[in-house]
Amino acid sequence: MKKNNTCQQSSKRRGKARKECLTIGMDLGDKTSRYCVLEGSGEVVQERGVGTSKKAIMQVFGAMPRCLVAMEVGTHSPWVSRLLSRLGHEVLVANPRQVKLITSSSRKDDRMDAQTLARLARVDPKLLRPIRHRSEKAQGHLMTIRVRARLVEARTGLVNAARGLAKAVGERLPACDTDQMGAEKLQSLPVELQETLQPLLQSVESLTEKIKACDVKIEQIARSEYPEPNSCGK
Repeated sequence: MKKNNTCQQSSKRRGKARKECLTIGMDLGDKTSRYCVLEGSGEVVQERGVGTSKKAIMQVFGAMPRCLVAMEVGTHSPWVSRLLSRLGHEVLVANPRQVKLITSSSRKDDRMDAQTLARLARVDPKLLRPIRHRSEKAQGHLMTIRVRARLVEARTGLVNAARGLAKAVGERLPACDTDQMGAEKLQSLPVELQETLQPLLQSVESLTEKIKACDVKIEQIARSEYPEPNSCGK
């Protein structure tokens, strides 16, 4: 009887170990993501889809024991990887070039991609050449810079459009930098053309104000979060 109890306990320990040693591959999609769960022996124990939202991911992965989760870099990988880490999982964000080199597959298959990521992570995580995402705060700072860049891009497009439309009827807007362009620059044009182009240049003025606000915010972030090192080393 004692021997049987020992065997049963050993079997339970092995079963528990298999459940705890789970490796998950996630193929992140814009609306729905696929994931594949491997047990310690490498057998697939679950393949399902999950909504690519914080609520859905928390419901599925919050109920799991600590797992090793592998995913590729993508639009959603920063926040998904941070969320899974907060839920207690170990997360690997794979270099997409490295995964492509290993799989050498041109056919997109979300299910197989998830399984491939899981198997690579289980065999040797270093094969994925994992990268580390910026912190949530640093990502927010970078987003502010990118928003400013998009505003500048939009303003340049509107100014170029206004100049092109004026040229098409034999007129020209005054030469100036885009941040100096505004509705007052229309005064030298015929009244009808002024009325036509005014909405464009009013939008340019609005964008310029927004860009200036971004500049102030970025300067504040730079001073408080990324101060320049003292040149004297003090």
